[in-house]
Amino acid sequence: MENLVIIGAGQSAIQCITTLKKEGYSGSITLIGDEEHLPYQRPPLSKGFLDDTVNKERLYFKKLEFYTENRIQLRLGTSAEKVNITDKSIFLSDGNEIGFDKLVFATGSRVRYLDFPGSNLESIHYLRGLDDSEAIKRDLDKSQNIVIVGAGYIGLEVAAIASKKCASVSVLEMADRVMNRTVDPQISDYFTSLHENNGVEFLFNNSLKEIVGSKRAEKVICSDGTEIKADMVIIGAGIVPNIEIAKESGITCENGILVDEFARTNSNNVFACGDCTSHPNKLLNKRLRLESVHNAMEQAKTAAFSVLDKPAEYNQIPWFWSDQYDHKLQIVGLSGEHDSVTMRGDTKEFKFMLFYTKEDKLIAVDSVNNPKEFLICRKLVTNKVTIKSEMISDPKMDLNDLIQ
Repeated sequence: MENLVIIGAGQSAIQCITTLKKEGYSGSITLIGDEEHLPYQRPPLSKGFLDDTVNKERLYFKKLEFYTENRIQLRLGTSAEKVNITDKSIFLSDGNEIGFDKLVFATGSRVRYLDFPGSNLESIHYLRGLDDSEAIKRDLDKSQNIVIVGAGYIGLEVAAIASKKCASVSVLEMADRVMNRTVDPQISDYFTSLHENNGVEFLFNNSLKEIVGSKRAEKVICSDGTEIKADMVIIGAGIVPNIEIAKESGITCENGILVDEFARTNSNNVFACGDCTSHPNKLLNKRLRLESVHNAMEQAKTAAFSVLDKPAEYNQIPWFWSDQYDHKLQIVGLSGEHDSVTMRGDTKEFKFMLFYTKEDKLIAVDSVNNPKEFLICRKLVTNKVTIKSEMISDPKMDLNDLIQ
């Protein structure tokens, strides 16, 4: 019987298993995860779980019975320390060694830690896993002055929740606006105003220099000398792919584990999927490493079909989302190379979209509080429809009519 091992226990790993089982895979499956928890969803950790609208049980992808009934061996609380591709063996942190016929790296990513004076004080948090989110929840309940470092998705989502619980919330951001790497300034301005109207203070063009305190954090010193009272600090400095174990085993890596359009690495019967990979995208004509649920799920399906020796090309337009207060930001496509941006709707009505075009071809859309039309836009961006600015801005224009 074929033995498949999956290193990693996140979204991509579970989707790979789900697809394999759906397609009738009869081999044995071993899942290696370095956390003690059953595999769980990460997006709610900075959203619903953090504000207690999603309970812990709802985080888990599957109950324990699923793994038992499908004869999936869980090696939780254990990490893979070394992979020998030639001998097809994996050495685990608990001292055991297991073999494999086929291997999937679904190792995901980890937070980028910052080195600064005071970094070892209590009440300084990074948010990546369930334990992190639970620790932040406990501290939020007893903190009054919160400083968040980084105005990306995670930082802003946490700020939205913290502003409801704490007296003071300040956000430090090195750039001159929020979400500066991913959205147009009009989107940044909209969400900045939204947060400021909820009491959040922003310090742009600024960074963390030092955190001062005896045992817990007491104040944050910024790069421009500004001092902010803080009994809790949450740092969102981005994430990095977990590629070390793959690279050490001889798998080619470059800003992620290099895979082809079928989630195959440079080694036979070794595959990879999710945040940890760099993959080609023919629709966008470039190689990408994506940090998104959509990519984790869809590329995992591709990896599963390759495990089954039924290769199915992965070729998807990426999309993302962020929930802040009761506002939803949804993004499809990559807007970086656009030469024109047109608004549909009105920011004053709290419902609008930005259409990014390049030579009149639609390459990306940002949507705020308009999930119905966003679904249509996902198809339009995939099809690279030709669309003029006057068509986009006309509220009478039915976007469905553009679907080819």
